[in-house]
Amino acid sequence: MRIGLVGVGRIGAEHARALAVHPDVDELVLADADAERASALAAELGVPCADSVHELVRSGLDGLAIAAATDAHADLIAAGVDAGLPVFCEKPVAPDVAGTIAVRDHVRDHGGRVQIGFQRRFDAGYTAARAQLAAGRIGELRRAHLLTCDPSPPAPAYIPVSGGIYRDMHVHDFDILRWVTGREVVEAFAMGANRGDEVFARSGDVDEATTLLRLDDGSLVTVQGSRYNGAGYDVRMELAGTTGTIVVGLDEQVPLRSVEPDVTFPAGEPWPAFWPRFTPAYRAEMTAFVAMVRGESPSPCTVEEALQAMLVAEAAERSRRENRPVRLAEVAP
Repeated sequence: MRIGLVGVGRIGAEHARALAVHPDVDELVLADADAERASALAAELGVPCADSVHELVRSGLDGLAIAAATDAHADLIAAGVDAGLPVFCEKPVAPDVAGTIAVRDHVRDHGGRVQIGFQRRFDAGYTAARAQLAAGRIGELRRAHLLTCDPSPPAPAYIPVSGGIYRDMHVHDFDILRWVTGREVVEAFAMGANRGDEVFARSGDVDEATTLLRLDDGSLVTVQGSRYNGAGYDVRMELAGTTGTIVVGLDEQVPLRSVEPDVTFPAGEPWPAFWPRFTPAYRAEMTAFVAMVRGESPSPCTVEEALQAMLVAEAAERSRRENRPVRLAEVAP
């Protein structure tokens, strides 16, 4: 099996390291807009580099993985699909809903196989929560609460091109909510605040966010996010049903401290960032991609599913800007 990888930044480099040692991958070939960066990683891993993406796609690959800049995703997915390759691409599919729909239609019309990178679907905790909810272990779902809180914000140059906190960060919460519960979001009401660097306000974004969602079965969901969670990286999901409550992410490294007497949990060092927290999930995600390339399984996260998460993000962003509840039907194509 010969896999090509485009984009060797932070996440791309880790994908490359996982693919380079995967027992089913015989050769990994790298490409990046920054040739020096690609060459350095290729030397570290002992793998070849292509001179260009054009050369890479036409070099006899079995599959194409994309971790390039967001604005390149749509064109790279199309190039891979047009070459008849199974494709993995980090989220987002495109910077906006219209672009995502265009990619979805192109993939469908050309019979493409595309996996979008929502790694939480491969995390052991979320997988267990999905199974327990489906098995009726907590009864009928009534409420859910999700958090994604970064210990520090991204680089200032990234904020204006990120798409905003809902499309960039909370889209992971929206996707995993749909995947774990099997329900669809029908309405969003979002609020945000600017408490940190002025780059967020200048970019029309916020650095603190709270969103209320209504699911199609009437369940209520709260989603909270922060770019300045100084205690550590905090990602959790709480599901409350009629007979029980379960939590994803409540481990020894969750950045919480109880003030109750004689309570010592959690006692571990808080998670410092997303990669240590989700390393096993990212590796399992690449294994799923390899299985898709081999024809052993379908895409575990299609462009259509990524579009549905993007629509929730779009509704939340519109709600924040207009200070009103927004139904998904208002932003759906």
